[in-house]
Amino acid sequence: MRQQKTTAEQRWVLGLTSIGSVMVALDVLVVAVALTTIRQDLGASIEQLEWTVNAYSLSFAVLLLTAAALGDRWGRRRTFAAGLVLFTVASVGCALATSVPLLIGARALQGVGAAVVMPLAMSLLGAAFPPERRGWAIGIFSGVTGLAVLGGPMVGGAVTEGLAWQWIFWINVPVGLLAVPLVLSRVRESKGAVRRLDPVGAGLATLAVLGPVWGVVRGEAAGWGSAEVLGSLTAGALVLLGFLAWEARTEQPMIPLGFFRTAAFSAGNAAGFFLSAALLGAVFFLSQFMQVQLSSGPLEAGLQLLPWTATLFLVAPVAGRLVDRFGERPFVVTGLLLQGAGLAWIALIAAPDIRYAELVLPLVVAGLRGVDGDARRAECGRRLLAQGVGRYGVRHLRHAAPARWSGRGRRGRSRLRGGGRLPVLQRRLHPCDGRLRRTVGGRSVRRAGDHRAAPDE
Repeated sequence: MRQQKTTAEQRWVLGLTSIGSVMVALDVLVVAVALTTIRQDLGASIEQLEWTVNAYSLSFAVLLLTAAALGDRWGRRRTFAAGLVLFTVASVGCALATSVPLLIGARALQGVGAAVVMPLAMSLLGAAFPPERRGWAIGIFSGVTGLAVLGGPMVGGAVTEGLAWQWIFWINVPVGLLAVPLVLSRVRESKGAVRRLDPVGAGLATLAVLGPVWGVVRGEAAGWGSAEVLGSLTAGALVLLGFLAWEARTEQPMIPLGFFRTAAFSAGNAAGFFLSAALLGAVFFLSQFMQVQLSSGPLEAGLQLLPWTATLFLVAPVAGRLVDRFGERPFVVTGLLLQGAGLAWIALIAAPDIRYAELVLPLVVAGLRGVDGDARRAECGRRLLAQGVGRYGVRHLRHAAPARWSGRGRRGRSRLRGGGRLPVLQRRLHPCDGRLRRTVGGRSVRRAGDHRAAPDE
């Protein structure tokens, strides 16, 4: 069978959606190595640093499904461009922030833009490419996004050390200003089946996530038995029950609850949650541990994370091919065990006098994960939701560590103002996780793309 040629319009769609995905993916990890510098510059506490990550993740997670529905209703091209504009404006706000609350607010707005960009990028690809070419297009899209994830810590470190931490946000601005007019002029408008929006469901989902997140973040400062913490956790649980009840009775729910009766769907989402909790939670602390305790600079810290991120990226396509020959389960189980073993190894050996060389092998082991094969059948939007909520592992890992550590590095000097201290990871991380790469590409998204792409209208 003769392979179809890619048209100029399809190349524009692939290129522009990949640019949007790179912007979003970079801002997930590019901030990690800049946190120590931000802490010193703005006088932020650890709790406030967590919220610079959590604000982005919260808005990203709870608005994904609503954004996809808006794109189907208002037009995918128009909504995607609006998401890029919002993300770019929020990046300006982050760069100009002179206080931690302003930075957190701008990061939350960035998350809203990211929640629009990611699902609409997939929808535009699905509309532009026929089924027989869609897998190829999403493969390219996935590879580019994977490179952004791989390069995030390095880019963040290089920019922070060579310029200033504000420039990790400024670099989004010219890209966004260039991409938006190209999207509006080069990408054909398309719509999907119009669905009724579910603002009640979106509001309940937001509160259901915010309640436990707030309680966990405030647990150490306010006390785990305080009315604030217990009230937040209880309110979150009650709102979650209300959300499930609402979704069960509404005609067009955000998340059809019947999906969760399928073991593959539920397991895939759970795996995505634990992956993000482990990956982003550990990176949050490891990047600061390397800069504060090992006295590494931001760029050096980004490079020191390469044994983990590069191994993850290099192993993914090999594991994907092997799974087609030998089946999914052995690779899934082996990969999850290796991820858990690598992170547990790091947690057990982390100490003020550790050398970086001792961390290399466990970082490589943590990157040797398998593939979440059964999760291929999970719908892309729901997988992204689980990944987004899973980013709250930053807080859980904070409380899985001792409250204090020595702020002095191996070379005998502290990088924290006022003798401040940071936690060291010293407890076992949960060994369950999934595949970050599959969030935006690979086989699961290929199928999801085939399922989600509606005919142009």
